[in-house]
Amino acid sequence: MDSLTPTAPDLLEAQRRQARIDLAAAHRLAVLDDYHEAIDNHFTLLVPGRPGRFYLNEFGLHWNEVTASNLIEVAFDGTVVEGTGPADRSAICIHAPIHEATGAACVLHTHMPYATALSQLEDMTLEMTGQGALQFEGRIAYDYDYNGFAHEHAEGERMAALMGDNIVLMMANHGVVVIGDTVAQAYRRLYFLERSCRTQLFGMWTGQRRRFVAPDVLEKMREQASWKDPTMAMSGSDYYFAAMKRMLDRTQPDYAE
Repeated sequence: MDSLTPTAPDLLEAQRRQARIDLAAAHRLAVLDDYHEAIDNHFTLLVPGRPGRFYLNEFGLHWNEVTASNLIEVAFDGTVVEGTGPADRSAICIHAPIHEATGAACVLHTHMPYATALSQLEDMTLEMTGQGALQFEGRIAYDYDYNGFAHEHAEGERMAALMGDNIVLMMANHGVVVIGDTVAQAYRRLYFLERSCRTQLFGMWTGQRRRFVAPDVLEKMREQASWKDPTMAMSGSDYYFAAMKRMLDRTQPDYAE
């Protein structure tokens, strides 16, 4: 083997380092986008090469203090196996079952304002009235049974079962869960979900009749969503997240430390 060729352990370590950087970036962006509640809510990401473990923000840190190095590594049973500081109990009970059931690498749970406001309505359906919402058509599960704080794995297992093959779980009186194969994919979905909830509520507040997208257009959009532009080197999510990290590099580069 060439001395310059990375070994498997080196590659895994690089992947873990990048995973930490991306998850820390998501926390900082959530502050800028107003998706956080200071020290509450939780984002998790599976640890590359270590099944049954995820990175989690240390409870007690403001999300603007989260860095790549102060994320903790937590086993699905709640044991902190690397890093210092406590792991929020509800993060373990919600995220571990969802990671296990869906296979998603990244699980984001927030009480972001507009999505949470929609979750407080008797009918919290995200309606197909705006282009940004169309990507979620048929991909949202709805949990209308609010049971208080999720302090038992059974509650997370119930949520995971409801979520099924969907990418979003709208949680009545609570907030949302969004999943993805990468931080970039999950965060961009979170971004568009909040914007879609916001514009829907704005439309509802006018008191005027709203215009829904026709079923045949929804079907057309499903087909268009699978199209890959051959001129693009990355996915739209990767381009988006790379741009957001460049902004962080200019304004608060310590997130990657």
